[in-house]
Amino acid sequence: MAANDLFVKEYQERFEKKVRESEIDALEHWKAQLDKVIGMRPDSVASMQTQIMKIAEMMNNRIKTLKKE
Repeated sequence: MAANDLFVKEYQERFEKKVRESEIDALEHWKAQLDKVIGMRPDSVASMQTQIMKIAEMMNNRIKTLKKE
């Protein structure tokens, strides 16, 4: 039983590490998108809002894709 418990624990640790890495990658991607908007120095609030709406739509599309899988 001890070997089985060790295997489950090791597998769970690897899984949690992979989930964390995946979450970090996703956050880094969306932060980069927002950093682009920040660096743009938009002419008006409307143009900034448009860029933010584009990012929100990109996020929504990604969520839909992930839910299909």
